[in-house]
Amino acid sequence: MPVQIPDDTDFTSFKEQCESQDGWTARYNKGGVTVWCREEESKTVQKLKMRIVCKDVTAETLYDVLHDTSYRKKWDSNMIDTFDIGRLTVNADVGYYSWKCPSPLKNRDFVTMRSWLPLGNDYLIINYSVKHPQYPPKKDYVRAVSLLTGYLIQSTGTNCCTLYYLTQVDPKGSLPKWVVNRVSQFVAPKAMRKIYKACQKYPEWKRKHNPNLKPWMYPEQNTLPCINIADLTLQRADSLENIDESSLSEEKSHNNSEEEET
Repeated sequence: MPVQIPDDTDFTSFKEQCESQDGWTARYNKGGVTVWCREEESKTVQKLKMRIVCKDVTAETLYDVLHDTSYRKKWDSNMIDTFDIGRLTVNADVGYYSWKCPSPLKNRDFVTMRSWLPLGNDYLIINYSVKHPQYPPKKDYVRAVSLLTGYLIQSTGTNCCTLYYLTQVDPKGSLPKWVVNRVSQFVAPKAMRKIYKACQKYPEWKRKHNPNLKPWMYPEQNTLPCINIADLTLQRADSLENIDESSLSEEKSHNNSEEEET
């Protein structure tokens, strides 16, 4: 299937999904962080939505942190690797991301097309999985599929904002129930708080690391090679290998549980 760059309608639809409560069940609500889950017709698809209130961070800073791959390596401890592959337009590119799954699950990776849009007091970033001929699935990873993942940042004052993170992912495998529960109760809240803390430290870090370099804001700074959208195709979940991990026990991951809760 051909790849299409999101338009204003897609961004508006994503924003509405972030703000809507219909069909969502709250699984966690503590310390300014809320996590919702949604039951999908397909049992393989995991749909999560999170929100965190950031009281001393501007929307602009949060937007920069989510874009800055150099800084991400400083705060995203679940990440194994991430890099930009190439650009499609002034506000769309293709990138790679791999992350550690709770032991004993296999690690996952994505190749996604990402698009972003500042919209009034809001900032939006959305992505979905694509196939790139030079980045096929790797031997040691399970290639997961992002059906729709993204961020909505809403400015709520001169130095405060709210972040929504919505993800609809097919992890390509029958995951045990403990994994889904653990993600909503521990992993997701911890990840949101990590982003918040990263934002608090970003202005000082950025002052020392190419402070004027922000290609997501200034397209003329973008040095990525151009990609022809015709070279990309939509990554369909059913074209990838399914991994059955449903019988794996939580036993081996107990060592991480306390760390996840902090």
